[in-house]
Amino acid sequence: MNKKIAGSDTKNGQIAGKAVIDAIENQLAENNPPETKMTLDRLMGLGESRENAMRHIASALSVEIFEALNNGSSYNEERYIKNLQALPESPYE
Repeated sequence: MNKKIAGSDTKNGQIAGKAVIDAIENQLAENNPPETKMTLDRLMGLGESRENAMRHIASALSVEIFEALNNGSSYNEERYIKNLQALPESPYE
């Protein structure tokens, strides 16, 4: 089965991107996990704009979404937090 990944230049990609940002905004509002807010603050302290910091965080959350969709695995908070802590380096796991 050949799955096409929606890029940010497509309508579906834009909808998916907004959904990821909305999920991060929910994590921030609920402070769950607290590492999301800590990462946002840390990245902004390094000079990133809020928008760019959110993009970095989205990359870490996207790893979890990708794993769930493509491998049928469940959310791995430990991996997510590890990837948040490594930002602004891109998550590879």
